[in-house]
Amino acid sequence: MSDTPDLGAAIAGWRPEPLEVMGRLDPWPVAAFAAALDLAEAPRAGDRLPPLWHWFHLLDHPLRSELGDDGHPAEGRFLPPLPHRRRMIAGGRLQVAEPMRVGDEVIRRSAVASVEAKTGRSGQMVFVTTRHEFSRGDGTPLVTEEQDAVYRSQPPGRSRGLAGAAADVPEPSAQWRFATPTDAALLFRVSALTYNTHRIHYDEPYATEVEGYPGLVVHGPLLALLLLEIPRRHHPDAVVAEFDYRLTRPAFVGATVVTRGDAGAHADRIELAAAAAGTADSITGSATLRR
Repeated sequence: MSDTPDLGAAIAGWRPEPLEVMGRLDPWPVAAFAAALDLAEAPRAGDRLPPLWHWFHLLDHPLRSELGDDGHPAEGRFLPPLPHRRRMIAGGRLQVAEPMRVGDEVIRRSAVASVEAKTGRSGQMVFVTTRHEFSRGDGTPLVTEEQDAVYRSQPPGRSRGLAGAAADVPEPSAQWRFATPTDAALLFRVSALTYNTHRIHYDEPYATEVEGYPGLVVHGPLLALLLLEIPRRHHPDAVVAEFDYRLTRPAFVGATVVTRGDAGAHADRIELAAAAAGTADSITGSATLRR
């Protein structure tokens, strides 16, 4: 009899209740993230909040005693009840009806949009899509976000079986590009700003010996935020009306992440990608602008 858990059975009937929270988009985390990226200026009160910078606000703060061995809460509203749960962000989508602004009081309504167990080459996985809807207190719709996460059941110490990133991959040409060196200090700041205690981003023995990575993992959400620096820096007067992204491979601390952008076939569409220098892309995406 196989000792591999049946993930489909583990999530049978798991349908968590929606959650609503309210909070202020405080200027301090905005300035702090700008400093983490070495930006000379940060949006101020009343300015448009760059897309996805809401990730630094309305954060959960579980008790330390509620955390599991991996640093995530052992039990959470939108965390599936899986044994030896390992989480990876797979991608997401963003639609902006009206930009949020620094200092806004906003309401976030969150719910699981879909949950499905699948079997692939690496075994069983659970795909969970969480949907977040942001509005002002008067009901004005602002932003809708969906985030896709993949969960596996992986006992401690087992290798991830990651496909090796091909080395010395030539960097594609791009209309816009910039480079971001990564180090432990950057990963620490991003973990702190998102109140993310997942140990793969700061505890190297845990990341390598327990979760089977070759080193500390650069946050997937940070890679998505770097993609959005292309429209923010090169089209500052435009609003990102839609954004989608897909994470395909991890990047690890010490890499220089090169972010690229090119005008798409549509005049207001930008094709985006980022990769550790010399390797294949870790993330791809596209942004649609509204001028």
